[in-house]
Amino acid sequence: MRTSSILLRALFAVGAAAILAGPVLAEEPAYEGRKKCSSCHKSEYKSWVETRHAKALESLMPGAKTEEKLKAKLDPDKDYSADKDCVGCHVTGYGKEGGYDPEDPGKYLVGVGCESCHGPGSEYRLVHRKAGEAFENKQETTPREELAAAGQEFHFIERCNACHLNFEGSSWPGAAKPYTPFTPAVDPKYTFDFEKAVRDNKAMHEHYKLDGTFTGEPMPEFHKEFQSQAKAGEKGAEE
Repeated sequence: MRTSSILLRALFAVGAAAILAGPVLAEEPAYEGRKKCSSCHKSEYKSWVETRHAKALESLMPGAKTEEKLKAKLDPDKDYSADKDCVGCHVTGYGKEGGYDPEDPGKYLVGVGCESCHGPGSEYRLVHRKAGEAFENKQETTPREELAAAGQEFHFIERCNACHLNFEGSSWPGAAKPYTPFTPAVDPKYTFDFEKAVRDNKAMHEHYKLDGTFTGEPMPEFHKEFQSQAKAGEKGAEE
């Protein structure tokens, strides 16, 4: 009887401690950088490296984009590449686990890279690898919902809006400080249309034929359109 009483008190104490501590939250996936992505998506990488997104951090350097900075009332001779109010929209995963750190700037996180749109890849990259092996060896397909559950993003629009529509007076409900100074009022070219932008290969990257490893939802609305126009790509490590 005494043993039962002690056990009950111990269980109560453990339960109370858990309540006071609050719920145990699962860790979010971490950013890894584009090197691991490019090991399977070499053609996409080669296309991306020529885009404006790839060169985004360069635009914050002294002497870059002088006319644009003057219009936005910024000093064109100042180095904004480590400015916490600016750098987040010019690199991958700034302020997040595994993401870009100005104190230790890993080159594979410079620019608006793969994970900026597709989400941090530490978990879904493992799903990709396992599914790729299953498809190559046995022609077994994997549901895309496994990728979504592991953190892969399939719709992108809010990730794009977070930078392109984050200006004071924006109609986007998520707009908040620090605002971007590059607004449609400064220059109409900063007017952001997601449906147009996502189809701009000079801003994003070209799309290549996927081999059918993954099936089902979720899929972007433009997936079939892009695949119908895609050409065959090559696989291999980033150079």
